[in-house]
Amino acid sequence: MKNRNILNDLVARYPALAESTVALETLIDTLVSTYENGGKLLAAGNGGSGADADHIVGELMKGFCRRRPLSDEKKAALIAADPVRGKHLAEVLQQGLPAIALTGHAALSTAFSNDCDPNAVFAQQVLGYGRAGDVLLVISTSGNAENLMLAVTVAKAMGIHTALLTGAVGGKLAGVCDTVIRVPETETYKVQEYHLPLYHALCLAIEDAFFPQ
Repeated sequence: MKNRNILNDLVARYPALAESTVALETLIDTLVSTYENGGKLLAAGNGGSGADADHIVGELMKGFCRRRPLSDEKKAALIAADPVRGKHLAEVLQQGLPAIALTGHAALSTAFSNDCDPNAVFAQQVLGYGRAGDVLLVISTSGNAENLMLAVTVAKAMGIHTALLTGAVGGKLAGVCDTVIRVPETETYKVQEYHLPLYHALCLAIEDAFFPQ
């Protein structure tokens, strides 16, 4: 099983993450099912964890460790739409796995913060972008970010699977999320150092499921 090879390699390089891979494999399976059923990933975090949310989206929306060429049907449709530009696009575009980081969208975020509630910016985006069957991944080193708690509340009300990437304690988010991936550290930067290899393994496994060599 390719997932097992990816996770074994992860543990070989980061032995302390062995226990984390159990929940990680659950999230991999959940995301594969989500994508098979036409869903998407929403990701959110604060500070460095917000940068991690952006990073994950970058790995999923284009080729990560392999190219993802378009199908012949999509290439033909692009060329039919514009023989010159379409030909170029058919060569450079890659298939993406739908993912949205809730950390950008400055106009929306600042408008909602000013008019309504800064803590509910992520929750508003989950309400607008989310659909039942999607996955919301929240990243919090402490597990206690209130803006992420509000986003999770909306997700649960909408039938969206909630996943948490966090530290050893997990905080209040660990008590409400469907899937909780903990790493064996509590200091912020050390937690973040372990988060990166975990979500890289996640992206590798998802890519392999849909774009096998």
